[in-house]
Amino acid sequence: MNFREERITITHTADEYDKYLNAVVPPVFLNSLHLYDRFEDYLDAAENPCQEGKFVYGRDGNPTVHILERKIAKLEHGTRAVVFASGMGAAAAAIMATCVSGSHVVCMRDVYQPVKRFLNNFCIPRFGMKVTYVSGNDLDEVEAAMKQPNTSLMILESPATFVFRVVDLEAVTKLAHKYGVKTYIDNTCLTPLFQKPLDMGIDIVMHTMSKYIGGHSDIIGGVLTSKDEELMCRLITTVREWYASILGPMEAWLAIRGLRTLPVRVKEHQRIGLEVARYLEKQPKVKRVYYTGLESHPQAELIKKQQKGHTSLMSLELDASPEEAVKFINRLHLFGKGCSWGGYESLAIAPLYRAEQEELHFLQADRGLIRLYCGLEGSESLIDDLDRAFAGM
Repeated sequence: MNFREERITITHTADEYDKYLNAVVPPVFLNSLHLYDRFEDYLDAAENPCQEGKFVYGRDGNPTVHILERKIAKLEHGTRAVVFASGMGAAAAAIMATCVSGSHVVCMRDVYQPVKRFLNNFCIPRFGMKVTYVSGNDLDEVEAAMKQPNTSLMILESPATFVFRVVDLEAVTKLAHKYGVKTYIDNTCLTPLFQKPLDMGIDIVMHTMSKYIGGHSDIIGGVLTSKDEELMCRLITTVREWYASILGPMEAWLAIRGLRTLPVRVKEHQRIGLEVARYLEKQPKVKRVYYTGLESHPQAELIKKQQKGHTSLMSLELDASPEEAVKFINRLHLFGKGCSWGGYESLAIAPLYRAEQEELHFLQADRGLIRLYCGLEGSESLIDDLDRAFAGM
């Protein structure tokens, strides 16, 4: 599927205008339940929750939610997508659906921090699970971890913030399947448009829809997609029902709206991000820039192989103390100080300012590392803002 076909997918898949009085925008179904003429039909729908177009109760499924799921599944080249009330809800569901008490999980060290806290503070003490943290780049290290007994899942993120390392997804997946291990990746950073992990063998793809898919900083949501129909229907959908973590219909409608402009937005984000990264690379007070779109990235060849584009998220290290990095952030005006990203507004934080020394050593990064997210204010305006902050150093 090329970029043009993906735009058609986003715009028209699952809208089915004839069902909704030919409305160009599908409705928000706010009802809590669905009725059937015959009790037997109700039982059939209730006992087979993955039937196309069959709905029973809002905790299990919703027509607006299902439109969103069909769009994302097609974009990701999956057979089914399941959406959740948050990205963390989706991540937790993937772990609970693929692991059991005593399972061993192999996890990249620089994945989303709440996922690590879920593993360390919930899965390990409550379910006796074991976790081995790896870089993701050393295949011998990955294979040694996967050889451990009861290994059920490998958790990946590529590119991973904060230093935007990239993992060879095809190589890692080949290893995982050799040992019967499921693979999961957080693909939020690149969206379904710029990276297709399922086509590289990954089993489960997750997106935090609060980021680029929503695009307007007005929803919280997550989604899992897979080619494994049994995994999605028998396990992941069931976990969502048990944890009552389905995305609300209004949030689903907003995510559908966000998808319609996704191709235009990510191209503009990419353009702005690349211009800002190139500008930062030339600044004498910048020690290093971490951005997958730069030719100086040490994994540039791998990036060209498996990515179709780049985010507008990057990090930089100043030739200055961590305290000066914080002052630099506070001198920025257009870059708000906030933890998320993916919306229209630019953001700046120092995510490692209070990190443990072990994490800093693993990332080979400084406590003063600054993460910038470039919104849609325009590269000229953002560069002017950065110029003013540099002038104050």
